[in-house]
Amino acid sequence: MWPPWEPTQGLPYGHVKAKGGGPLKKTGILNPEICRVIAALGHTDMLTICDAGLPIPLAPERIDLTVVAGLPAFLDVLRAVADEFPTEKLILAHETYQVSPQMWEEIRKVFPGLPVEFHPHPVFKEFVARSKAVIRTGECTSYSNIILVAGVTYG
Repeated sequence: MWPPWEPTQGLPYGHVKAKGGGPLKKTGILNPEICRVIAALGHTDMLTICDAGLPIPLAPERIDLTVVAGLPAFLDVLRAVADEFPTEKLILAHETYQVSPQMWEEIRKVFPGLPVEFHPHPVFKEFVARSKAVIRTGECTSYSNIILVAGVTYG
């Protein structure tokens, strides 16, 4: 039935309300901001996924998923992004494997064999400032932060 939108009563001029109101994707990440950011990144661009405590600079776009302490979990978000994001390299703080070795082991399972750069936490935060976007989770495990460097899907 045409048109595929409902009348705009109560909405500002020019706005339409789509029928159904649900996500159009069937699989993968459904969050529209994360989908948009992943689709817009190019080769060597950086995407940060962080815990609830990492200070986020003003420059990168912020996608804050935090609901309560622990939700969503860092690893759940990381796995979902890893399924859709062509990652060629990881950047982590030294403190991740020193302070949170279990988290480091789980990260390695998500990205087996991928090159990893380790930096002191202050240097890691400089890389965060150069990221195109930062996805904040509700994770409360210390140093649960990672930067994914975009690869390509061809060649």
